[in-house]
Amino acid sequence: MELSQEQVRHIAKLARLGLSDDEVKKFSTQLTNILQYVEILSEVDTSSVEATNQVTGLKNVMREDAVNGDWTTRDELLGCSELPVERDQIRVKPAIE
Repeated sequence: MELSQEQVRHIAKLARLGLSDDEVKKFSTQLTNILQYVEILSEVDTSSVEATNQVTGLKNVMREDAVNGDWTTRDELLGCSELPVERDQIRVKPAIE
């Protein structure tokens, strides 16, 4: 499969790339070479190869979510703050002045 310069321009437009005429010629050749290589790879028999989506064998270890009955009260949380408390809220410095 050979990509024409018009096809390269269309791909560049979809990718929002501005290409010069020299770049279009260059990428037309390079993209054609890539597609030809992919065609060669598609000839390889992979019917006996198991599909893989992860090659390291590592698994994400997650703990079970469990509800803990030891709830902290609002007053305990407010009491932990070094910042001033106003109307049951911790007053912080403004981010935008």
